[in-house]
Formats: sequence, C-alpha cells, structure tokens
Amino acid sequence: MTAPLTTLPDDLPVPIDDGAAVHLAGLSLPALALPATDGRTVQLAALPGLQVIYIYPMTGRPGVPLPEGWDAIPGARGCTPQSCAFRDHHAELAALGAGVFGLSSQNSDYQREAAERLHLPFPLLSDAGLALRDALKLPVFQADGRTLYRRLTLIAEQARIVKVFYPVFPPDRNAADVVDWLHTRRPS
Repeated sequence: MTAPLTTLPDDLPVPIDDGAAVHLAGLSLPALALPATDGRTVQLAALPGLQVIYIYPMTGRPGVPLPEGWDAIPGARGCTPQSCAFRDHHAELAALGAGVFGLSSQNSDYQREAAERLHLPFPLLSDAGLALRDALKLPVFQADGRTLYRRLTLIAEQARIVKVFYPVFPPDRNAADVVDWLHTRRPS
C-alpha cells in the first residue's frame, strides 16, 4: 500500500551531497521568464529583495500512482509535504521579508491543481523546458522517462543566490530550516 502524498514513509533513502550544487552560491538568477500559477510571468533576474525558491521533482496527485520505484530514489518523495511546510511557514517567512516560490518541471496546469488543492499562498513556477537547469547547471535525475529536478532550495537577495540548501532532507523540514537560517541573518 502506498502512503498518502502528505505523509513521508519512515524508510525513505537519504540523499547524499554529491557536490552538484556547490557552484550556485554567489551566482545571479538568470534572465528567465517562467509562468506562475497565479497567472503572472515571473522574471527571475528581476526578483526584488529576499526570495526563497524551493525546487522539487514533482507533486503527486491523489489517486494517480507515482512513478515506479519513486520511494527508492533518494530525495524524490516529499514534494507535497515540502510545499505544505512552506505554506505553513509562509507568514513567518513574509515577516522575515522573504517571498516564496515553488518550482518544478511540471506544466502550469498540473501545478495550478496542486496549488489550489494544497491552498498554497504563493505561486508555483513551471520550468517545463528545464531552462533553469541549463542556465545554472542544476542537478536532475531521470524517473518514468522524464527529467526531473533534484530537490534544492535557493535563497536569493536582489536576484543573487546567497544560500543553497542541498540536499534537502527530510523535505518537510526544509521550510523550518530556511526560517532558522533567515533568523541567523537578522541583526540583533
């Protein structure tokens, strides 16, 4: 029996840090325009202030099977719990001055359903063409014949990456880890 999408199985394999994101801190977000679930087109290079962009492989849908072997792929399972955690910490992140975006290679229609079902107070960005992967050399993996992002979180300030969380595990803890890191940056 498959665990519900909102629950993480106890025996998930832990992803290892393979160094695939070590080059990201200090880079500028590229001049890419991505469609968002709120109807906007978001220009990454023009994002103002402090922004959290959590990048995830794919959200599942209730009643639709996940790809074969999904739970055995380190870091694959947990997109819904991660999104829910960012939803639950959204007010705290906003109080810390941070905007939030989720990003995957799923199309906007698929993401819109997830954003509505999960009651996300922030938009999800669609990068169906993996343009951000190409621009920043982001880590990906193959599953079910698709190329999907490995889970990582970028914190950008004035469109420059100042912090990278990679690998992210467990995914439902990522939002709290981001909040904790942002608290360490606040002046006393």
